[in-house]
Amino acid sequence: MRKIKIKENLIIGDEKLTFICGPCVIENLDHSLYTAEKLKEIFSNFDFNLIFKASFDKANRSSIDSFRGPGLEKGLEILQKVKDEFDLSVTSDIHLPSHASLAKDVLDIIQIPAFLCRQTDLLVEAAKTKKPINVKKGQFMSPFEMKNVIDKILSCNNQDIILTDRGTFFGYNNLVTDFRSLLIMKSFGYPICFDASHSTQLPGGNKKTSSGESKFIPYLAKASVVMNTDVIFIECHPTPKKALSDSSTVMALDDLENLLKDIEKIKNALSEPILC
Repeated sequence: MRKIKIKENLIIGDEKLTFICGPCVIENLDHSLYTAEKLKEIFSNFDFNLIFKASFDKANRSSIDSFRGPGLEKGLEILQKVKDEFDLSVTSDIHLPSHASLAKDVLDIIQIPAFLCRQTDLLVEAAKTKKPINVKKGQFMSPFEMKNVIDKILSCNNQDIILTDRGTFFGYNNLVTDFRSLLIMKSFGYPICFDASHSTQLPGGNKKTSSGESKFIPYLAKASVVMNTDVIFIECHPTPKKALSDSSTVMALDDLENLLKDIEKIKNALSEPILC
């Protein structure tokens, strides 16, 4: 399987489990720095990799009135400050092909949103940056179809690909997680990521906004470890009820440490030899 070197001590696809964590959207500089500091403090107690995530522009919000974030330029400035102050790798999603060349100097991983995973021009421009590309499988797609996404990125001689599952549409306003998807996508030879936050989403569940069931995040995250996932994506917020985006599918920072303890136990149990 392909291993992706983000920096000297952070390799995705190696034995060490990687987490992508942070608020759904960049709310402001102080909020981002506070969240990044808390995350680094929490993860200092575990032998896991941490990558900070926050979106500079949520272009796929349900309503025209929903908060989108500070935008590309200001958002990248904030993410750069997170990198500089806390020595963290960062990722964010792009929505337009023109974003790729502007974001590549700040982002360590370029994320492609699920709704845009089939947009050839977006994938190609992201791949041309030679940065690792994390593509979320569309809620409307089978895992088998992600091979076509891989081929688009490979056409630009970029092999640093991560594939993320975030649930599949099951009727209106509902997602289900089929953990077979992780194994199917992993068979293509690239690291896989499980998005435990957005898998609990109820798309458009509040008509003008999506709703969700964040109480299921810990259970889905722990189950994904058994499926030998390489990366777990969990959006976190100091005060979820006040989150400006996806408040019903973000995890409270105060609850994260206990989840990591459970995941650590599962990971250790899986690595222990089976005695006959």
